[in-house]
Amino acid sequence: MSIEIKEVRTSKELRQFVRFNIDLYRDSPYHVPGLIDEEMMTLSREKNPAFETSEAIYFLAFKDKKIVGRIAGMIVHKSNEIWGQKHARFGFVDFIDDAAVVDALFDAVIKWAKSKGMNALQGPMGFTDMDHEGMLIHGFDRLGTMATIYNYPYYPQHMERLGFMKDQDWKEYIIYIPKEIPERHLRIGDIVQKKYGLKVLKFKKRKEIWPYANRIFETLNNAYKPLYGFTPLTEKQIEYYVKMYIPMLRLDLITLIIRESDDTVVGFGITLPSLSPALKKAKGSMLPIGFIYLLKALYAKPKVIDLYLIGVLPEYRNKGVNALILNDLIAVMNSLGSEYAESNPELETNTAVQSQWDYFKTEHHKTRRAFIKEI
Repeated sequence: MSIEIKEVRTSKELRQFVRFNIDLYRDSPYHVPGLIDEEMMTLSREKNPAFETSEAIYFLAFKDKKIVGRIAGMIVHKSNEIWGQKHARFGFVDFIDDAAVVDALFDAVIKWAKSKGMNALQGPMGFTDMDHEGMLIHGFDRLGTMATIYNYPYYPQHMERLGFMKDQDWKEYIIYIPKEIPERHLRIGDIVQKKYGLKVLKFKKRKEIWPYANRIFETLNNAYKPLYGFTPLTEKQIEYYVKMYIPMLRLDLITLIIRESDDTVVGFGITLPSLSPALKKAKGSMLPIGFIYLLKALYAKPKVIDLYLIGVLPEYRNKGVNALILNDLIAVMNSLGSEYAESNPELETNTAVQSQWDYFKTEHHKTRRAFIKEI
């Protein structure tokens, strides 16, 4: 049967685009479905402020009138300007194990990218670093996380068949939580706190965090600025993510490090109980009872903690601020009876972030890759 590629143009088609990922992985014990409405908002030109500096196109692949694949093509103009390149991105990509389907999907995006004057296609990536990025190439037998992509092992095989090359790899780690904070960490934390006039800030009421919400993302912009493909978030994007994420955070698992002299957010650690089992039960929807699964998981005593975001201002990097963040989080995790934490993807070239685990028992359990191809 021939493959039909159709551009997504309506809200109904966009919902089909989003749902295909859930349908494709319905029987997978490792895939963690996202929330349909949240992904719809990310892909909406009207709702996502990323479209102020980006453009995108979405395609569905049909075989015998059945959806068998999806792909998004994106051009983040601000990123191209910062990095001095003419790259298009692909993302939100899923397909059955069929070369004809994969070829047709990527041909459609490449044709679109060329028409826009681009000379390379890279991904999987999103509009920002807050979107899912990196195709899994190792760790297919591990449960995914809320913040990452899960894909079948045949995905990277097709990428290589199409001539895509490695652009960058991320590694993920299990970090076993020590019963006591390492003595070296305690000593470093005490020194850095006194030397630089820093304070560990915790919250008991949600209204207390709101004055710091935008500043957390401003610190994130500065901390992540040199990292692969990163584009600083605009004020409107920061407001968008503040409204989306701050209400769902668990206060005892948030640690801010501030400079006492001016209340500057020097560093932050934002962690969450693993919501993966709850998201699997929710099957992409908050209703009718998906929100109950998520609330129970969010306020339970979790065995697994997701290290969602950790960032430190460049001028304080390698000075012990990470130790301050981890010292506080280790104490909280132990009080909850948590056994291990799972890191977000860490660039293999970012030795500074990986070195923070030197005094912990760890396991490298997943690797994911961004591919690139000249077009």
